[in-house]
Amino acid sequence: MMKRLETITVRTALFLFCLIVIGQADVQLQAADQPNIVVVLCDDLGYGDLECYGHPSIKTPHLNRMAEEGVRFTNFYSAAPVCSPSRVGLLTGRSPNRAGIYDFIPGGRNVYMRSSEVTIPQLLKQVGYATCMSGKWHCNGKFNSPQQPQPDSAGFDHWFGTQNNASPSHENPQNFVRNGEPVGPLQGYSCQLVVDEAVNWLKGQQAQSPEQPFFMYVAFHEPHEPVASPKKLVDQYSEEAQNEDEAQYFANVANVDVAVGSLLTALKDLNVDSNTLVVFTADNGPETLNRYRRASRSYGRATPLRGMKLWTTDAGFRVAGIMRWPDRIKADQVVHHPVSSLDFLPTFCQLAGTTPPADLVLDGTNFLPALKNEAPNRAKPLLWIYYNALNERRVAMRDGEWKVLAKLNIGKYNNVTTENETEVKAAELSDFQIFRITDDVDESNDLSASMPEKLDELSKRLKTHYHELLNDSHIWEAKKP
Repeated sequence: MMKRLETITVRTALFLFCLIVIGQADVQLQAADQPNIVVVLCDDLGYGDLECYGHPSIKTPHLNRMAEEGVRFTNFYSAAPVCSPSRVGLLTGRSPNRAGIYDFIPGGRNVYMRSSEVTIPQLLKQVGYATCMSGKWHCNGKFNSPQQPQPDSAGFDHWFGTQNNASPSHENPQNFVRNGEPVGPLQGYSCQLVVDEAVNWLKGQQAQSPEQPFFMYVAFHEPHEPVASPKKLVDQYSEEAQNEDEAQYFANVANVDVAVGSLLTALKDLNVDSNTLVVFTADNGPETLNRYRRASRSYGRATPLRGMKLWTTDAGFRVAGIMRWPDRIKADQVVHHPVSSLDFLPTFCQLAGTTPPADLVLDGTNFLPALKNEAPNRAKPLLWIYYNALNERRVAMRDGEWKVLAKLNIGKYNNVTTENETEVKAAELSDFQIFRITDDVDESNDLSASMPEKLDELSKRLKTHYHELLNDSHIWEAKKP
């Protein structure tokens, strides 16, 4: 009897040991399958500013090749038509209104992405990722100050950046901060400095932990004003540009292309290229020439879209979207299914083997089907509420093949506080326009009069999602007199 018990005990121990070994092997396999993820974000790059998106003059060979080796999206959307909310939406997978980021954040303003927001790097760190941010931050007003959360609070192990623009320009900037320490004057152009920082961090990370997956957020300042570009590139465009300022802009975008080429080369040199998803996109549409004093080199194109940055027509937030991932993405694809930067968080979580908190309200969805040219399963439409839009209809929705625009009967605001909360929440939507955006890319043919049933259906759908978002938007305390 004793021998039988001993035999059973040994068998049980062996069985439990095998389960442990199998479990450990499964964890290791999952870790090995986790892709590296790199998001490259441009600032004010127009939908039509790249050669592979139809620009007649600017040459972008590296981005052309990236598109040829991966997928180019024709219906890629940012989270907002202006910088700060677009960046917050990208990092959180939520409409930036939920975070209380309604417009660009001026330096010193008491508006910021709160530490309660859940971000991509935070979630990826939980499953072993190393994280790095290099470039433009612009998710707070008080940059590098203990008064507000900084990039490390959002989950970045290493960060190198500025609050808003590179200053005094893209050339030899003086306002970068590295992990809380001002760097001082730098030599070179911002986009290349940003890539160099990211690559140097990655080299150290790979040397120390070559098996550890990484997430890098590479946020260029280009081609946002004040524009400055290498003379060699400017000279290449001097004959075909209208003037020196336009040549500077063309060269600025071309310099971004050079920086992307440097980044892609570094990934290959470090032997991490094949299992790295690289996403290239922009925060919003192009700036309007001479809209403000320093916008003298804003020659960005939104062609063939209507509007510009700060508009809720598609030119405000339909942007370039290119993805490359040799292990998983079939080369030379052009995909027309709508994809948004709001989709990054849920998709990256799935790729990394983690899940967002169950109670976290997300506005994006998993975009992985689109990498096979299949429509993502989007439970709710893409929605933008931009209270400070330049065009008269400040609410927009993209729902499948349809685009909807609506007016708000309130004044323009760059923030929502306890002072104007009642007015904002009581505002009514009106004067709806509907466009079959798949056939009418410049939103020139309003079908609201000829398709009343479709108008009724879409306006009701917009109202439903508008009120849900409005009721979940963060309201800031008004300043006391």
